[in-house]
This record gives sequence, C-alpha cells and structure tokens, in this order.
Amino acid sequence: MYMELVYLIEDDEDIAFVIAENLEREGYRVRTFRRATEFLHEVERKRPDLVLIDIMLPDLDGFRIARFVRSRPDLADIPVIFITARVSEEDKLRGFDIGADDYITKPFSVKELVARVNAVMRRAGKKRKEGVFTYEGLEIDTVRVKVTVDGSEVKLTPSEFKILRLLLENYGRPMSRDRIIDEVWGFGRDATDRTVDVHIKHLRDKLGRYGSLIKTVRGFGYKFEI
Repeated sequence: MYMELVYLIEDDEDIAFVIAENLEREGYRVRTFRRATEFLHEVERKRPDLVLIDIMLPDLDGFRIARFVRSRPDLADIPVIFITARVSEEDKLRGFDIGADDYITKPFSVKELVARVNAVMRRAGKKRKEGVFTYEGLEIDTVRVKVTVDGSEVKLTPSEFKILRLLLENYGRPMSRDRIIDEVWGFGRDATDRTVDVHIKHLRDKLGRYGSLIKTVRGFGYKFEI
C-alpha cells in the first residue's frame, strides 16, 4: 500500500519529533529537515506528497521555500502547509498569497494538526482526480470548462472562468489582486485592480445566488468559500 510522503522543515527537534511521530501513526511517511538547504537538495531527488514548513529557519525563511515550490512546474501542485509562531494577519495573508494550503500557528494541538493535514490531503486528492466542484445547484467542471447554476449552463468569458478556477483551486485561501492579474492575464499586462474587481462583479452576477461564495478580503483580494 502506498504511504504518502511528507517533508517537514522544522529546526526545533522536539516539535519535529512530535509532528513526525503523530503523522507516522496516521499512516504517513515523514522525512524531517532542520535546514532549508537540506530540503532543497532532497526535493531534487524525490518528490513528496506534502510539505510542512516552519517560516523561521536558520538559513532561509519558509516563505522563500514555498515560493520555490510554487515556481517549479514539477512541484507546483504539491500541498504546502506553514507551521509557525508568526501569528500576524499580514504573515498569514502573505503565506496564502504565496500559495499555502493552510497556515497553522504555534502552539497548536497535535490532533488538530493531523486533522488539518488530512483535510488538505483529501482536497488535493479530490482536485487531482475529479476536477469538478459541486455545491447545491452549482457545478463547476474545470476540465470541460463548464459552469451550471440550478440546471442551466452559465456562459463565462475566458478571463472570468480563469478567475473562478483560480479561486476554486485555492479554496478558502485569499488570493491577492496582483496574483489574480499574474495568473489570468500574465505578468506585464495592463490589467489593474479595477479590472479584477469588474470581473469579480460580473462573475457574482452570473452565478446568481452562489455569487456570495466569492468573498471579498478587504484591502487584499478575494477567496472562494462556502
């Protein structure tokens, strides 16, 4: 039976031991690293199924590691979870903007950490296998590029669908306007924050009663969440 491989980057040996022990009891294989450079060397040799990252490390900060993972086409779909003592809203938003799947602050309950790891892994597996999101009368098929609301197909422009797919694939995570622009229109294009806001308004209107699932993150951007 395949056991999912977790890479844990944590310089506190006691915390690393507790996390690894509990995840292994849950059925994961865990490889721990005290330094980012050790992780960067190993990830070139073997790809993990999940990366847990402490932000404050001796050599590189965790944000840089996450950016590296997200920038590599061969690693970009690996779930990333931050485990850190940095609790400010600014740090959390920064982590989610980079592409984190979750952000867990220290001190934490080990049971909660395991539950959240399991939840992230379930979402990642479902997203890879299905590519279809359903909620009540809303169905979004990211493979066939089709949106249905209460049985009727909704016509979206290519840019509107790209935004919707980006928000959905990053379910629950705030996406900044800058990241939406880069992902949908490409770096260097003349799209602005206003462009994003107008597209979001059109999306909400077309989704009808489900438009409220696109939440505004004041002063930052948007997220998709029930």
